[in-house]
Amino acid sequence: MSPPGADAAFAEGGRASSSLLRKVLAIATPCPGPATASMRSPDDPPTDDPAGPASRPAHGVSGWPGRSDASRLTRPATLPDGRPWPRVRVITRVEGEAPYLADTVASVLAQGYGEARHDLAPAGPRGQDALAAALNDAATDYLLFLRAGDMLAPGALVALCLEAALTGAAAVAGLRVLYDRDVSGLDVPALSGDDAGLPFTGGEMLFARDAVLRAGGLAPDGRAAELWGRLAADPAPEPRRRIGRPVLLQRAPEAEPAPPGLSIVSLTGAGSEGGAGIGQRRLAEALALSGHRVSAFRLTDESPAAAAEWTDRFPRTEAAILGGHHDLVIAGNLHGATRSLDILDALGARLPVAQVLHDFFPLTGRCASPGDCPRLATGCDAGCPTPDQYPELARSRIGAVHAAKRRLLAGMRAPLLLANSAWTARQARLHAPAGTDIAEITLAFPSGVFRPGDRGALRRTLGLPDGDCLILFSAVIVDAPSKGFADLLAALRSVAGPGVGFVGIGRLDDPARLGLPNLFAPGLIADEARLAAWYGACDLHVSASRVETLGQVPVEAGLCGTPTLAYAVSGLTQAVIDGVSGRLVPPEPGALARALAELIRDEPARRRLGAFARIALENRFSHAASALTLHAALAGRGLLPESQLRPRFVPAMLGRFAFAVERHPGAAGTVQAPSSALVRRLRRAKKAVFGRNLPLWIRRARFVSVSLRRSLGRGLNRGLRPAGSGR
Repeated sequence: MSPPGADAAFAEGGRASSSLLRKVLAIATPCPGPATASMRSPDDPPTDDPAGPASRPAHGVSGWPGRSDASRLTRPATLPDGRPWPRVRVITRVEGEAPYLADTVASVLAQGYGEARHDLAPAGPRGQDALAAALNDAATDYLLFLRAGDMLAPGALVALCLEAALTGAAAVAGLRVLYDRDVSGLDVPALSGDDAGLPFTGGEMLFARDAVLRAGGLAPDGRAAELWGRLAADPAPEPRRRIGRPVLLQRAPEAEPAPPGLSIVSLTGAGSEGGAGIGQRRLAEALALSGHRVSAFRLTDESPAAAAEWTDRFPRTEAAILGGHHDLVIAGNLHGATRSLDILDALGARLPVAQVLHDFFPLTGRCASPGDCPRLATGCDAGCPTPDQYPELARSRIGAVHAAKRRLLAGMRAPLLLANSAWTARQARLHAPAGTDIAEITLAFPSGVFRPGDRGALRRTLGLPDGDCLILFSAVIVDAPSKGFADLLAALRSVAGPGVGFVGIGRLDDPARLGLPNLFAPGLIADEARLAAWYGACDLHVSASRVETLGQVPVEAGLCGTPTLAYAVSGLTQAVIDGVSGRLVPPEPGALARALAELIRDEPARRRLGAFARIALENRFSHAASALTLHAALAGRGLLPESQLRPRFVPAMLGRFAFAVERHPGAAGTVQAPSSALVRRLRRAKKAVFGRNLPLWIRRARFVSVSLRRSLGRGLNRGLRPAGSGR
């Protein structure tokens, strides 16, 4: 990155700078209280504190500023492509006594970033000369201007530099944590519009030195934050990037609370269970953490899932939503309760509506994943090849339902389509009516729950072999053909042998029939923290799926330090960053098996990919990262007032990160409870007779049975009503 000979000059300056900084640590006035408490790993969980809340750090980060490498992934020696890590010059201007300077210095040293040099620039002409020298130092790749008294957050430099290296951005910004006696909120620079609020000071931004020179250098008053706006015009393909994790801790007693957010409805068909339901719930969490008021509505509370094929209107739900004075509806995964989008049409007459494309159901006649079916391009109709597969619909209705969806998407009440990956957005533009409004967003993942742990300890806790290379495969229905199970099984069998084990997470009615030795099948895991433990205990995750709008397991596993091997297709090309969080191979016969065998033999490569996966995926898929994309989608369509054009977050957002003192524990009940042995036998029998199909006569019988039970239940409730309670 820098010219030859620059290494020695930068290192010499860094040694002199480090010597001065350690003297500052010895003589500067430390921040009183817990900010100089015992040093624990930023990724370690908080411990019970007998002293109570009064002893917790005001900035909300455990044991910081401090440094410990225990229970933390080691930063790889080079960038993913083999280049050296960029050299960063951190510049702090010191004026007056600077009572909290020791914490500033300690937070830089605790980064463990060997390519960083921290310069203390005095006020006045000497300081201006120091800034000019830094800007013209060819040995420096990036600049970060850290105000005296502010602190870098744990891992900030690694996170910022990796994103800069992967994207070539001229500037990368992360979250600023504002605190006084306690955390008051978090924010991040806006990409456009009036960025009203407490001014940024530069410590939350990393600037490419050559880009700063192209932009004309620093402003005369030396303010670094104004560079963010100027660099929007940099010729880089994507001049500015934002990452969804804290990078700066700033004491700000003058910070004002964020203005009230919107009132938003999160509407689902059957709730938050299963992959799409989990994705919708996490999006709702990201919105709530952005200060919006989120209300959840579930259509199956009004009509049972068994009636989905015959239910298009939900009058009670519609009335409740429209009577709640909400500002916006964000729907997702509706096909668990209906086969149409009629409810979006009804709601769209009164308020803005968005539909999340967890799958392609909103664009088809009935299915969620059309694959390469040619009928989607010409019009879904009675010739559908899979009308009896979930979500089932009678052939006679498919054409009319598809036509109604297209009329809605082309009309005045059309919902905004929110695509969860770039590939999904491209597919939506290909198959939706011309002019359909489509925005790309990012799904949210709890990176404070899905985090690396001690692999050996996790294996001992879960009863897994300590020395084996454990290969993970996971899905709600593990052996679903839509997940490429036959291809996956062939690849797994090809590497079976001594020293190799397998972990299959999800519904698997008959694990023995897979013929995999050393197989561990814990079934569906409904607790996120326990699921993270299983992910973290494995060495590699493998997927053979060819159609995913994104692919949530690769992100969850990667956050736990477990890389993914998958095909270079569909949304998986975004869920897996090739050569960074895993490897992507062409969808060709034998390609998956060959790559799997190579990675089993190459433990250093697995560990390197796992380390990068944790850093890169938290940058791009945390709750905050997701909230930034939702904010951009809403602001870009005029759905946010001017006072909310800067993305801001409530204090609870900090708890979604692993280094927070008060970390969110994660969700439970994310999937259905395990089926009984009888249900599993019946399911196997059904599969043997009908395969994946569910004939119309069985669906009708189930609908009648459920309707009768509900009617009898309502009758019993009326009969048991106590005297005097009314009619």
